[in-house]
Amino acid sequence: MKQVADAVVLSQSATTPLVTRLENRGLLSCYLCPTDRRGIYTDVTDAGLTLLRQARPTHDAALRDALGEAVQDPRLGPLVRALGSVPSLSAG
Repeated sequence: MKQVADAVVLSQSATTPLVTRLENRGLLSCYLCPTDRRGIYTDVTDAGLTLLRQARPTHDAALRDALGEAVQDPRLGPLVRALGSVPSLSAG
């Protein structure tokens, strides 16, 4: 759960209800760590992967639009251009 919280930039206490909602929708499955019963792991379900694939083009287009506007701002332009030069980020 800590890794999920870090990935979505939320506190662990805010992540738990999010994960519960996604699990209730059938998008994630949760299970206890077999060696440490305090640990909880999550897996994205097939339905979750399908929804992610469907949402990706809309997300990418919105991000491109936002970055296209931000690059015009003299305060943000250098940061946007620097991010565009990072190979793993610019490949899309």
